[in-house]
Amino acid sequence: MTLFPLVFPKMRGAVCAAAILSAGTAVADVTAAQVWADWQENLSIYGEDGLSVGAETMQGNTLTVSDIVLTLDDEYNDITATLGDLMFVENGDGTVTVEMAASYPINITADDDATVKMTVTQSGLVLNVGGTPEEMVYNVTADQYGIIVGDIVEDGEKIDADFRIVANDVSGSYTSKAGKLRAVDFDMAVASVDMLVDVVPPDASGEYVTFSGKITGLSSKGSSTMPIGEAAEDVESLFVNGLGFDIGYAYQSASYLFDINADGEQLSGTARTGAGSLNATMNAAHISYDASVSDMNVAFEGAAIPFPIEVSAAEYGIGFDMPLAKTDEPADFGLRVNLTDLAVNDMIWMLADPAGALPHDPATLLIDLSGKAKMFFDLLDPTQTDAIAMSDIPGELNAVTLNNLSLKLGGAELTGLGDFTFDNSDLDTFDGMPRPAGEVTMNLKGGNALIDSLVEMGLIPEDQAMMGRMMMGMFARSVGDDELSSKIEINDEGHVIANGQRIQ
Repeated sequence: MTLFPLVFPKMRGAVCAAAILSAGTAVADVTAAQVWADWQENLSIYGEDGLSVGAETMQGNTLTVSDIVLTLDDEYNDITATLGDLMFVENGDGTVTVEMAASYPINITADDDATVKMTVTQSGLVLNVGGTPEEMVYNVTADQYGIIVGDIVEDGEKIDADFRIVANDVSGSYTSKAGKLRAVDFDMAVASVDMLVDVVPPDASGEYVTFSGKITGLSSKGSSTMPIGEAAEDVESLFVNGLGFDIGYAYQSASYLFDINADGEQLSGTARTGAGSLNATMNAAHISYDASVSDMNVAFEGAAIPFPIEVSAAEYGIGFDMPLAKTDEPADFGLRVNLTDLAVNDMIWMLADPAGALPHDPATLLIDLSGKAKMFFDLLDPTQTDAIAMSDIPGELNAVTLNNLSLKLGGAELTGLGDFTFDNSDLDTFDGMPRPAGEVTMNLKGGNALIDSLVEMGLIPEDQAMMGRMMMGMFARSVGDDELSSKIEINDEGHVIANGQRIQ
């Protein structure tokens, strides 16, 4: 299908379009003229020629700005948003109401002459602005806010397509602070979000793509800082110049339905989740990310798949954090993985285990690592790029703690805890690696039963299974019925000790 080369590789254009859509909501002030001036300051990121205005007229308590057009040209896309007229109405109480059209178009022309025509709709939008020039506050509500993609033309042919995403019952507030950096805090809530994709490629007999989805109870909260003036024009140094964000969202539930027929093969399915969330922070000094989803269920089937596939998980999550700037003292880092009660349907199990040798219990993988590390460079500073490239390593590891390791699979369970520090002045004892000191304790239940099952299934030859049991006997001791425990220590002299016996 020819749609995907147009829609997905042009993500930069989509990001720019999203910026245009949201540019008008990051302002606040107490007079009409000040609000409009702040809009212009925000829109200046599109360049000196990015904003075109027909006329500005002040009549009574209303400033009308007519024929507003935003344009952005780069090597990938030409984007034009025709906002039409804006009215800034002074309410007489130090606040301003911004009125704009119920809909306006955005046109995108890609570098290969493909075109996309979009429409922004905003039903029942109320934007009230107040506060002071130093700290601008506004409140926004809308019955609906939507983005609709109508016409797509590629290689001179029109693609029969309907893309739309609509947010229902929108409410929230923003605070914008002016200074050396433009700071914005926001707190928004949306009752539900509806999504629809319906595409029929030209001259593609029977081919189509349909997708629908719904997210309920969506909320988003966060803060950001953005350089202004000349500092904002140096793209490579944006983070060094103050760009940063700490944002997140959460939702109560989500459900999706898809049906695709491409290249003669059909695929359809559903996906559902319970509550989910994502939080991300990034600035010149630090980055962190944490996402989780509960009650995930995915099911799909198709002509190329011999049977329906079903996958579920009680919880899925991933997170990490690490320093990005030079640190005088060791700084925190971490990694977290959570895959709880991953289960598949019996038809999938029959492929791997037709005789039913393994327990088909859900699998779980939990990893929680934390530690300390020093950074020798500011990783996001372009002036340090050459020095980073010339260095052997950008930093040093000081400590690692295994807070939790839990792996449940095929009836066996492996758990572990540990804590190590690292002496970076000793790179000889462990062949160039900083010398560790500490211990880790591992516990394995059902390991021998799992090996027996794998031998029965023919996945492991008997001689390799025997070798595996011998290795477990060397590094672990029996503490129960098919239960082994192992304590690995590394002392300050670099000696490796397993269960009280020195092995190095």
